[in-house]
Amino acid sequence: MRYAGFMTRLVAFILDLIVFVFVFAVIGFATKFTEEASGGFLAGYLTSRIGIFATLVYWLYYAVMESSHYQGTAGKIMMNIKVTDMDGARIDFIKATVRFFSKYISSFLIMAGYLMALFTQKRQALHDIIAGCLVVHRTLKNPVD
Repeated sequence: MRYAGFMTRLVAFILDLIVFVFVFAVIGFATKFTEEASGGFLAGYLTSRIGIFATLVYWLYYAVMESSHYQGTAGKIMMNIKVTDMDGARIDFIKATVRFFSKYISSFLIMAGYLMALFTQKRQALHDIIAGCLVVHRTLKNPVD
């Protein structure tokens, strides 16, 4: 296995972020349109729930994609990397969920948990270690197989 380095993973994250900014810009536009159409009546209701909705969508996107046969988000697929367990097998939804929520721990102390990927032997960030995961480069299958 060839472990994915910090920069490759960072670019994959940025690509996913671009997708999310676009999706939530569309949702924000639709929300604003709905709010204006209702005369502002829904303003408090919508804004109080958009953060919960965004977190739910963000979690499901990561957990479903990383536990699927794709083994990664759109950004990881574009960067030709995938998430595996310590043996190189596909992770399940629970492990993907643990990995996702462990990213909040990685974010504490000036992103130190993410920076660990620069120094660990298997290029694991803190959330990878907590969930027992690796991020590796995809291998090209032999066309004869």
